[in-house]
Amino acid sequence: MNDGVDLDSGRHRLDRFASGEHMIMLSKRVRPYLFVAPAFVFLFMFTYYPTGFAFVRSFFHWNTSNIQPVFAGVHNYVELLQSRRFWQVVGNTVVYAVSFILVSTVLALFLAVQINKVTRGGSIFKSVFFYPTMIPMAAAALIWLFLFLPDFGLINYYLRRIGLPSINWLNDSSVALFSVTVVGIWKYTGYYMLLFLAGLKNVPDELMDAAHIEGANGFQRLFRISLPLISSHIFFILIIAIINAMEAVDQIFIMTQGGPSNSTNLIVYFIYQQGFRFWDMGMASALTSMLIVALVLVVSVLFLTLGKKVYYEV
Repeated sequence: MNDGVDLDSGRHRLDRFASGEHMIMLSKRVRPYLFVAPAFVFLFMFTYYPTGFAFVRSFFHWNTSNIQPVFAGVHNYVELLQSRRFWQVVGNTVVYAVSFILVSTVLALFLAVQINKVTRGGSIFKSVFFYPTMIPMAAAALIWLFLFLPDFGLINYYLRRIGLPSINWLNDSSVALFSVTVVGIWKYTGYYMLLFLAGLKNVPDELMDAAHIEGANGFQRLFRISLPLISSHIFFILIIAIINAMEAVDQIFIMTQGGPSNSTNLIVYFIYQQGFRFWDMGMASALTSMLIVALVLVVSVLFLTLGKKVYYEV
């Protein structure tokens, strides 16, 4: 009789132990999701929901003449694709993005390589070149707005000193886009430089010394050893540079407001114009949706092509 009671109590304790162990294992599995859940909620509220809302609204006419949204199908998209101004904005954006990405990344890499060779005072050089990154874009645009003034700007002052004519940097459609591109390059090059420099600092000195002993010159060591080893940094910088290029709106708003003759109007500022100057939310939503799709496609292509060649060990 007692043996039966002891056996039942033992089974009961074993069941409780197994149940407790199961709950511990379950809590360990669930705990990471609980920590991630708040971030996912905010991500959904402030990223995915607004994106989906904009996509839905892109199929409606929603402006000052239509306070209540009216379903329009793909009319907003068709109107954009038939608009000469839209294609001019797309062309401006492509020229700005390509120029900004190429010049800022190449210049940042050059600066990083040179600073990496410095044995003393490297922190001073890093601070000097990183300083523009710490300035808000609005402040940077104001600084360059004064530099580009046709009569009193510092750039034209020095041009006149060396006998060259003044240039109307922001009111001449042939150079206005170049002028606002310079602001973006000046603002972000220091940031990309630090990212490149972080990668170069992780390249093993033994590899560089061995290559030097074998007779490799500086360019060969850079292109055959350093750059392949920091390809993960290069890939990350490329993605960030694309995003920064698409975010160009502050300097356009402050310096040119898309002029002259729409020559500096970029896609994000064009969205702002449609939504908050012309109050055509349907058209602004269509532009936003097209921009998001274009960015997703570009980044996906980069991941499918260059992403497979990235080296992640350093």
